[in-house]
Amino acid sequence: MLAAAAGFLVKDWRPAPRELAHLALSGAVINACYLGAAYLAMTEIRGATMALIGALHPIATALVSGPLLGERFRGRQWAGFLLGAGGVALVAGIGAFDLGRPAGIAWAVGSIAALTAGTLYHARFCREAPLIGANTVQLAAAAVTAWAFTWAFETPHAVWTAGMVAALAYLTFGVSLGAMALLLFMLRQGEAGRVASNFYLVPGVTALLAWAFLGESLPAAMWPGFALTMLGVWLIRRRA
Repeated sequence: MLAAAAGFLVKDWRPAPRELAHLALSGAVINACYLGAAYLAMTEIRGATMALIGALHPIATALVSGPLLGERFRGRQWAGFLLGAGGVALVAGIGAFDLGRPAGIAWAVGSIAALTAGTLYHARFCREAPLIGANTVQLAAAAVTAWAFTWAFETPHAVWTAGMVAALAYLTFGVSLGAMALLLFMLRQGEAGRVASNFYLVPGVTALLAWAFLGESLPAAMWPGFALTMLGVWLIRRRA
């Protein structure tokens, strides 16, 4: 779908082989490695624990973006990173049961490492590529990577239920074509650390959606935790 859109909408873009290689590598790391490791982690640990470990991504991105990209953050912004992480801890919590699942914890940490590395790599080498063209190359590389892992380690099969089709459609349009395109767009417009700070809002929004659509109860610390994350993101993104 993206290739067809790129054929109509992307004009006068003649990427050099080196640019294509940068896009392919960042796409494989962000889409295939990050999402694949995250899905494997959640076969072992709860989504809440995954969300808590995900709070490492904004801080890690901010720490590395300084020496790698020359980004600098003020004291109030570092306070925002800490508030965001604290808010996620209140919203998500962590269970001792999950701490006894080292494989799941390892996959979760690996997924966040992949997301952080892919985000910084894209910001360093791929920021100027047109959005649709970049996403086309990146998702194509991620597809090849995912298929390679699938054929090497799994026996491919699918059970085509209505729920499976609906989930696949959402992951296609909502995540791959939607969320990843927004991530690339934000990286074009701003600093990697500020962009990564938006991930602090994911656990709170997830808890609200689970309450609205799945009937799950909201944890007692949900509202103060979500308020802390929003305050943290505001401090990080606020212009001086």
